[in-house]
Amino acid sequence: MTPVASTATIPASRLHGHHDRPSMVSVGTIIWLSSELMFFAALFAAYFTIRSVSPELWAENTAVLDVPFASVNTTILVLSSLTCQLGVFAAERGQVGRTGSLLSVKGWGLREWFVLTYIMGAVFIAGQAVEYANLVQEDITIQDSAYGTMFYLTTGFHGLHVTGGLIAFLFVLGRTLLARKFTHEQAVSAIVVSYYWHFVDVVWIGLFATIYLIK
Repeated sequence: MTPVASTATIPASRLHGHHDRPSMVSVGTIIWLSSELMFFAALFAAYFTIRSVSPELWAENTAVLDVPFASVNTTILVLSSLTCQLGVFAAERGQVGRTGSLLSVKGWGLREWFVLTYIMGAVFIAGQAVEYANLVQEDITIQDSAYGTMFYLTTGFHGLHVTGGLIAFLFVLGRTLLARKFTHEQAVSAIVVSYYWHFVDVVWIGLFATIYLIK
């Protein structure tokens, strides 16, 4: 007779029953992100349409952008997707906190990886605020021209989405601190937040290429 595995050997992502079917929360999140993708697709379409009728205006204003600074900021955001996914891997194996010293990265759990992801996301938002301040000094504002309008609309809406992701990280971290034990529901929450975070990262890669690289 095959021995029955104890709950101690079952990952937190499978606790409280065998969850072989996709979580409805995950499915709902994917459907919602699909609608968000259409929203950003409309912004991209508007950006390229207005740019096509004002090439000189775009060339003049694009030259003012600090591409190296934006590249560093982009790298920070992209790397935060990696730290976020490492947090998900920790959640799937049921490790909510670190094992050992804080300096021992190999022993980090969900909390440590998500806190690092939160910090990197906050640094990205701060970098975007610094860039906005510099562009305003260059007289590139949302009401100044069609370029300013589209630049601030596209990057601004993305920034709001990143901020929403940061709030979601705080929600997940708060649940792990308040709960007595790590459960399947908490693991699902971490996975769903990772879907959203990867989405905003991919969208930013498209925005960065469109705004900063395509001449």
